[in-house]
Amino acid sequence: MSEELTHSSIKDGWFREISDTMWPGQAMTLRVNQILHVEKSKYQDVLVFESSDYGNVLVLDGVIQATERDEYSYQEMITHLAMNSHPNPKKVLVIGGGDGGVLREVVKHACVEEAVLCDIDEAVPRVSKKYLPSMSVGFQHPKVKVHIGDGFQFLKDYQNTFDVIITDSSDPEGPAAALFEKPYFELLRDALTDKGVITTQAENIWLHMKIIQDLKTACKAVFPVAEYAYTTIPTYPSGQIGFMVCSKDADAKVAKPLRSFTEQEEREQLRYYNKEIHASSFVLPNWAKLALE
Repeated sequence: MSEELTHSSIKDGWFREISDTMWPGQAMTLRVNQILHVEKSKYQDVLVFESSDYGNVLVLDGVIQATERDEYSYQEMITHLAMNSHPNPKKVLVIGGGDGGVLREVVKHACVEEAVLCDIDEAVPRVSKKYLPSMSVGFQHPKVKVHIGDGFQFLKDYQNTFDVIITDSSDPEGPAAALFEKPYFELLRDALTDKGVITTQAENIWLHMKIIQDLKTACKAVFPVAEYAYTTIPTYPSGQIGFMVCSKDADAKVAKPLRSFTEQEEREQLRYYNKEIHASSFVLPNWAKLALE
C-alpha cells in the first residue's frame, strides 16, 4: 500500500497560501479532496492537489500557479494582450509557463509559425502533462518547441528573432526576482523584431504598487511603449493580477488591439478574453492610475 502524501501547506483538509512578504495579513485557503503529487525539484517545491471546487491545483513554493477552474482568465489575457498588439506575430517565445497554458493560447493564432517555450524546471511540464491536461495540451501542437533551461541564457543567444515574447513568471522572490529588473527587459528588447511586443506578469495593484512602479520604470527605460493592464482571477491574491504590455514600436497603441478574433472565434475558442476586455483591462482606478503616471 502506497504511503499517503502530506504537505506542510495542507492541514485539516485545507490548503493555505500564506506569505508575510508578498501578501501580509491575508491568506488564500482551498478545501483539499486529495493530494496528487509532492516533489522537491532542483529549483522549487512542487505540489498538486485536487480541490473540492477549483479542480486540480498546481502550487510552486507554496504559491498557487493555476487551478483548472479559473486558469484561462490569466492564460488568455497574458497571451492575447500581446499577440493582438502585434500586426503579424509569426515567431513567439514563452519564458516560464511550463504548465503549457500560454502555449495553448499562442497557437490559436493561425499566423504563428513557431512557438518556443523556455522553462528552467523540467518538473513543471512533466507534472502538468499528468495533472493539468486542459493546459498542457499546448505542448502537443506541431508548431511548439520546448527548451528546458535558464531564460536569461536562452535570450542571450537570440537577436531580432521573436515577434512576441511572453514572460509567465512567478512572484519576484528568489530566482524570479531578476525577471522584474531592467537588464532582463534589455535582453527581451534585443531578442525582438522591429515591432516586437512583450507581456510579463506584473503583480497586483492592491498589494504590490511599489513593485509595479519599479517595473514600469524599468520597462519605460527600455521600451517606448509600456502600459499596465490587469485581469480578475479568484485564486490569485486579492483576486487580480496585472501585466506589463510593452512594444518596440513607438507608435503602438497596445490598449487598442491591432488584430482581433471573429465573434465566432471568441465564442468557440475563448472563455475570458475579447476585444472589449482587451481595451478595458488598461483602464485603472484613479489612485492606481495616479501612482503609475
